[in-house]
Amino acid sequence: MSAFRNAFDYKVKLQRGACSCGRHSSQSAHDLDEALEMRQMQDRVVEGAVMRALFPRDEVRRGFLKAVGAGTALAAISTLFPLGLAKEAFAQGAGKLEKTKLKVGFIPITCATPIIMAHPLGFYAKYGLDVEVVKTAGWAVIRDKALANEYDAAHMLSPMPLAISTGTGSNPIPWTVPAIENINGQAITLAIKHKDRRDPKDWKGFKFAVPFDYSMHNYLLRYYLAEHGIDPDRDVQIRSVPPPEMVANLRADNIDGFLAPDPVNQRAVYDGVGFIHLLSKEIWDGHPCCAFSASQAFVSGNPNTYHALLKSILDATAYARKAENRKEIAAAIAPANYLNQPVTVVEQVLTGTYADGLGNVKKDPNRIDFDPFPYDTFALWILTQMKRWGQIKGEVDYAAVAKNVFLATDAARLMKELGMPVPDVAKPIVVMGKTFDPKQPAAYVDSFAIRRN
Repeated sequence: MSAFRNAFDYKVKLQRGACSCGRHSSQSAHDLDEALEMRQMQDRVVEGAVMRALFPRDEVRRGFLKAVGAGTALAAISTLFPLGLAKEAFAQGAGKLEKTKLKVGFIPITCATPIIMAHPLGFYAKYGLDVEVVKTAGWAVIRDKALANEYDAAHMLSPMPLAISTGTGSNPIPWTVPAIENINGQAITLAIKHKDRRDPKDWKGFKFAVPFDYSMHNYLLRYYLAEHGIDPDRDVQIRSVPPPEMVANLRADNIDGFLAPDPVNQRAVYDGVGFIHLLSKEIWDGHPCCAFSASQAFVSGNPNTYHALLKSILDATAYARKAENRKEIAAAIAPANYLNQPVTVVEQVLTGTYADGLGNVKKDPNRIDFDPFPYDTFALWILTQMKRWGQIKGEVDYAAVAKNVFLATDAARLMKELGMPVPDVAKPIVVMGKTFDPKQPAAYVDSFAIRRN
């Protein structure tokens, strides 16, 4: 633990100033450039070796390159030889993954789409991994199995690694978010009996469900209620219910509604027991929800495997982001061993053409989206809400925790290698019309009239 804290302190010091060479604005920018330069050098070595193998005579090789150009030559060779796989193997040191058989836990919700679809659609196998994706009953079970090393990595709610790392509710264990699984993709759903009670000011006494205490669902619901003058701890009840049990609880009249991940909301509509009051993107458009997570110990102890696994997730996420692939993905993840939902329910979520339970068919292609970049600002906002509602006690080094848990540098480097666009600036965060200043997190917390801290 002390070694981790020493590395943590050093990293924070560097991130607050210029890099060690003095040519970059931050150490993370330095590290990214250094890693990319190394990878480019490795790629040139592989390309040279392949060219020499195919054209052992120097004069023939030089003549070929002069005639067609290096770029055209490599493109032509790539159609006959797995050049990309050769580069990947070389980049992984000896070409050997520390582990090839992995277990990754997931909750059966559409937020886990990249993690789930990477199995049936072959994204894990593409990077030499044999991954068993394990359906899990609830978030507490996911957390406990991940902490016990029964899972090598896991689908987690994006606030969970922050809570684990800071020791919120337990002993601190360094945990990471190498990638965000999905943005948007949640909704507030109410029981059909409340279809004429759409004004939140009329919700005093309601019983709501969220998936977990440390969840975007909890924080977004609390934010929404508080902005309408409802104290989430005094005027309503909010309880944790595993997503697979939410619709049954709504049907049994145990709760009045929930802010839940999909396909839970759409299944409530499909079963005729609820209606979609509001998509979560209407509270904060582009908000993170779930994350691909792993312990710091796994990341540090299995660097080649970690990079291959993260590439699998990033590659799958890029595929999921394209609207033309959504129906194929819905069919792949709907079966019983994954989501166990009717394909039409999953399609309505992923395509954004859906019934709202009030007799309307709505179209919103951004109902759910997939953007893997783990922005520091996402973590900062989440930490402010953990502080606001009394989950974090005492002083918080917001920036240090955010940068150490949300691994933006790793994501950026591997996204570049995969040819994916990498953001060069942080996304602005606006929640219900209020802009979040990531440089003033403590002031943001104090600006709310309804809070627990």
